[in-house]
Amino acid sequence: MKKLFIKFIRLYQRYISPLTPPTCRFEPTCSNYAVEAISEYGAIKGTGMGIIRILKCHPFHPGGFDPVPPKKDKH
Repeated sequence: MKKLFIKFIRLYQRYISPLTPPTCRFEPTCSNYAVEAISEYGAIKGTGMGIIRILKCHPFHPGGFDPVPPKKDKH
């Protein structure tokens, strides 16, 4: 399921994103953040993290560098 979600995002990046002007306020971009989050945390949690990130992408948020947080070890 993880691969399917990432494939969908990659299709968006390749075919839909180039049709719109670049407006992402963050580094990495929201779609790249979602791919990283899904790869690191799985389809469900990673998608949730990506959605939260997209919801923060508006003119009232300063944006900037916001990487996917590293997974915490369970020791």
